[in-house]
Amino acid sequence: MPLPIWLIPIALKGAAVVAGTTGVGVAAHGAKKMKDANDTAKAAQSRHERNMARFEKENETTTKNMDKLGKLELEILHSFSEFSDLFEQIKNRPTFETYSKNGVSLPKYDGEKIKEVSVGAGVLLGGLGGAGLGAAGGFAAAGATTAAVMALGTASTGTAIASLSGVAATNATLALLGGGTLATGGGGMAAGAAALGAATLGVGLLVGGIIFSFTGGKLSDKADEAWAQMKKAEGKINNICNYLVDLYSTSNKYYETLFKVNGIYERRLNCLKSIVTVLGHTDWNTFTPEEKKITENTVLLVGLLYNMCKVELVLKSEKENDINAINKATVEISINNANAILQNGGYETVRKSL
Repeated sequence: MPLPIWLIPIALKGAAVVAGTTGVGVAAHGAKKMKDANDTAKAAQSRHERNMARFEKENETTTKNMDKLGKLELEILHSFSEFSDLFEQIKNRPTFETYSKNGVSLPKYDGEKIKEVSVGAGVLLGGLGGAGLGAAGGFAAAGATTAAVMALGTASTGTAIASLSGVAATNATLALLGGGTLATGGGGMAAGAAALGAATLGVGLLVGGIIFSFTGGKLSDKADEAWAQMKKAEGKINNICNYLVDLYSTSNKYYETLFKVNGIYERRLNCLKSIVTVLGHTDWNTFTPEEKKITENTVLLVGLLYNMCKVELVLKSEKENDINAINKATVEISINNANAILQNGGYETVRKSL
């Protein structure tokens, strides 16, 4: 039944009130959804930034420690030239065969290899100053002895690495060792390394391609996507940080042992220098038993240090975007071998008698 004319305005007013109330409810709900989405996006970005800050701190700490180890290894290898020059002056010296005692073996002394690795280490040391964070650590990761030998080879361009200047030689060697392949994979150097603040080839050798495979900057503008991206990146960052902490501990332990062995080697080298250059003793047949012992011990220490610097602290992942593995088993064997040689070498006796 139609409403009386006088009731129509009242009915329309009531309908408008109902419609208005519904509209306000919808608008309020929409505003809440927008606020929730905005809060989610902000929370995702804030948490991602905290995760990145944690990663960058761990990365810098571990990389500096690996750089310290890599630099020490290269300095040790480079110092072999001084030993080689002294040793070559000794006439009628015997052939120093393979060392094998108590399960520890060292290769036969090879003067040419010692000279070669010394020259290569010098080439790499010359470029470290401008190479940036992670370069020296990359050599420790891949084995400084191997890197030094490679430095006397040719770059991918066919140019002799030793003929390159400074950092160019360092970068060419890191690329040959695999850092270049890793750095350009999984998003590329520009997308990954620049965002993470890790723009050196050495970082690829330290951690692996995973370090270049997640975004370090802006997340999606869509809240749900941003949160999912943050969680995915967080999982990778957590894995990398755990790896970096472990690598720091392993490299620190190895550095301490290497530093100790090198300290003993330097003292033996100074004794040998005194025998050859100060006393002028250059004929093995006229050496005293003590002088022969010092020479033998120095040769043994050169072999030990050569082997220690050959150890790869990091094993590269077979998959481009995976994390590397720390070569703990080999590191532990190398440390145990070093301690066994030091304990059985009579070094304390020789030191006291000098």
